[in-house]
Amino acid sequence: MKSAKIVGMFLSVLMFLVGIAFAASWPDTVMNKVNEFHELEKAKKEMPPSLEGIPNISGDKAYELWKSKKAIFLDNRIKTQYDTEKIPGAEWFFCDDLIKQGPSMADRLDKNKEYVLYCNGIKCWRSPSVAVMLHSLGFKVHWYREGLPDWKKERLSD
Repeated sequence: MKSAKIVGMFLSVLMFLVGIAFAASWPDTVMNKVNEFHELEKAKKEMPPSLEGIPNISGDKAYELWKSKKAIFLDNRIKTQYDTEKIPGAEWFFCDDLIKQGPSMADRLDKNKEYVLYCNGIKCWRSPSVAVMLHSLGFKVHWYREGLPDWKKERLSD
């Protein structure tokens, strides 16, 4: 009798945790795109030139948004890269954490603001992945496909 109660409690807790995990996960359509981008990077291929429903902005447009402070820049690279160099004023918003933590990680962002997402350029999978995930949640995002290499080359913050 006692073991039946323990098993019942265990199953209840397990079902609750599975429910939480399921509720916090990304839709298959979103994860399929994220996985597609990751595979492109592994194959050392460029990311697509555009993402459905998401503006791909040039360095000039990125600079205009940065200078006017009309958008918040989110650096989607690993922390050591962010700590070493970044677009001035950019916030760290790690792609891998967003995948693992699920949509709730975006709760700290404001849907009334615009965001520019960038990473290590045209062969980096992180910023297009974050763009697709945040766009699926209704955020207004701009994808700076050329990312930090373009910013540095053009000395856009000088």
